Amino acid sequence: MQVATGKSILNGIAIGPLRIYKKDETETTVNSSLTPEEEYARFDAARVKAQEQLGVLYDKALDEVGEENAAIFEIHQMMLEDDDLLDSVKSIIDTQGATAEYAVATAGDNLAAAFAAMEDAYMRARATDIKDISRRVVNILTGQSDGDLLDDKPAILVADDLTPSETVQLDKSKLLGFITRHGSSNSHTAILARTMNIPALIGVDFQDDWDGKMAVIDGYNSCVYIEPAAELLTAMEEKRSNDLKQEALLQTLKKKPNITLDGREIKVYANIGNASDVGLVIQNDAQGIGLFRSEFIYLDSQDYPTEDQQFLLYKRVVETMAGKKVIIRTLDIGADKQADYFELDKEENPALGYRAIRICLTRKDIFKTQLRAILRASAFGTVSIMFPMVISVREVRDAKELLEECRAELKERGVAMGEVEIGIMVETPAAVMMAEELAEEVQFFSLGTNDLTQYTLAIDRQNPKLDNFYDSHHPAVLRMIKHTVEAGHRHGCWVGICGELGADQTLTETFLRMGLDELSVSPSAVLPLRKLIRSLDLSKTSEVQKLT
Repeated sequence: MQVATGKSILNGIAIGPLRIYKKDETETTVNSSLTPEEEYARFDAARVKAQEQLGVLYDKALDEVGEENAAIFEIHQMMLEDDDLLDSVKSIIDTQGATAEYAVATAGDNLAAAFAAMEDAYMRARATDIKDISRRVVNILTGQSDGDLLDDKPAILVADDLTPSETVQLDKSKLLGFITRHGSSNSHTAILARTMNIPALIGVDFQDDWDGKMAVIDGYNSCVYIEPAAELLTAMEEKRSNDLKQEALLQTLKKKPNITLDGREIKVYANIGNASDVGLVIQNDAQGIGLFRSEFIYLDSQDYPTEDQQFLLYKRVVETMAGKKVIIRTLDIGADKQADYFELDKEENPALGYRAIRICLTRKDIFKTQLRAILRASAFGTVSIMFPMVISVREVRDAKELLEECRAELKERGVAMGEVEIGIMVETPAAVMMAEELAEEVQFFSLGTNDLTQYTLAIDRQNPKLDNFYDSHHPAVLRMIKHTVEAGHRHGCWVGICGELGADQTLTETFLRMGLDELSVSPSAVLPLRKLIRSLDLSKTSEVQKLT
């Protein structure tokens, strides 16, 4: 038996034969017998077809993993419109008399290398996207395809890396799990794996002779067993069977309250990216929506969505939730979420740049359009508004002033509105340190622990080279959370978490002992979290109290 280690993407067990996938290298003819105009026409036709394929992938991903995760394929479509790529392809065709496929492959390699050399981790990650889209266009031009990554029989897929498009195209009825040599736990592919509940390991130094061998992915211990002994295989099969039984048991928790053994109640809400995710919220019995990422309405549009368009989407979500709280985060675009029609400048450090509330307060027409739409939807249920990336009291007051202007405008139009609770995302160290003052301005705080962790630790969470340094359990992060809770409560604010730490069950007891009022997680994490909450007794002294 061989044992190889990696980094686990999902705590789960996968058992089956290994199938090693190697991408075929597409050979491209350099010199063309056609005119440059004819070659460029071939490229343009292939580019259009690639965009159509990506549209199909987007629809597939939308059904399987929701709008937030499907958005990567919209980004790929936009990249095929990028002037840098188009100009580079045309230049290679014109100056070298090259075929369209050679020009696309060369331009893609050159641009990918340029992005890979950048200091900013987000921009480096775009290198993989460029390779993905250029390979797609080349395959169309040459009439080749990567074929089926899996054979007819179910298997554990093994690859150097998997692109988001490859991951979404996999036949889930055949995919038992996957193992890759490269990749990051925060990559699009890893996020898709978690969303689709696929056991996966990254960073595994696999061998070519593994192909066809029986193996077990042990996501709990971050390893893979090759040709395991009969005793180990039996134990892993039992563990997998227990996992399936546990999933079935979770369903019995529906309609049960989130109350600890000593009587403490905590709200468990769900995060969504679009209106179509509401079905998952209801299916998993969340008590409300703690984070509606409204920016995906903008990312899914070719132009600024109108007030009416937004209103209808918000109204549908609010009506479907039938009186349960819906917290809508206002536009959080910028950084890694770009829409061409915003015409945002390229920035040296987009994560710290012109984004979120900073855009809204300087482009007030866009912001007020959204605020009016939300206020109109508030007449149909329980709505809260949450402002992202806040660092000062002035920003909150300016945003509230614009909200009141919108309320006055709608009142003059005779439009019905409901009462709206106001809150902010606490996702910067500045907001934590200003929590006392900020709590005087709003009714609630929601901790965005993803950004709060990376800003506190000065570590880009999307940079795989820093995985060993990135520690979401760092005492500094936990103390910031505790400080925010205490400051909020002193001034009558309820405090929740909507970042990924909210679903980290190793911290659930810690968070409840800190006094957190609400946890907002992916819909699939609601029932497991309820099970844990109902097993805790906070009246007893615990070792977790020492963490902070």
